[in-house]
Amino acid sequence: MLKNTKRAAVLIVGFVFVILGILGLFLPFLQGILFLVIGMLLLSAYSPALREWMQTHTRKYPKLHYWVLRAEAWIERIIGKPE
Repeated sequence: MLKNTKRAAVLIVGFVFVILGILGLFLPFLQGILFLVIGMLLLSAYSPALREWMQTHTRKYPKLHYWVLRAEAWIERIIGKPE
């Protein structure tokens, strides 16, 4: 029960961040890219397809790939390992 609740909460927060990111691309007072990145990192915790997409698209840029891996590890420490 707790596992499903935590998963639902992470997915809802992830989608809210993605929606805020999309709005932020058009509104000058929101940081659109930042919200999109946070939302994608949260959603990638439970979506293997999104995680693989992020891995393949950041490997070309080693510094960015390093930060994505660090952010994923940080999120994993906070929400736990997805099952």
